[in-house]
Amino acid sequence: MLILTRKKNESIIISDSIEVTIVSIEDGKVKLGIKAPRDINIHRKEIYEAIQKENKEAANTGKIDVDYLKNVFNKK
Repeated sequence: MLILTRKKNESIIISDSIEVTIVSIEDGKVKLGIKAPRDINIHRKEIYEAIQKENKEAANTGKIDVDYLKNVFNKK
């Protein structure tokens, strides 16, 4: 993990296309501004983890009966 120190209105650049700026620091909380291309998804970690969990559950459909599907599509 890289640890950097930044002050209000200072930024870091990630991979030439993402800029993270410290917008404010109040009551132990830091507000970040993030500039990134629209095709890059940005989520809070807890939201990202929930999305990953839902995707895994949706992908776990169980065993598919291939023989049954063959019979369904081969009937005229």
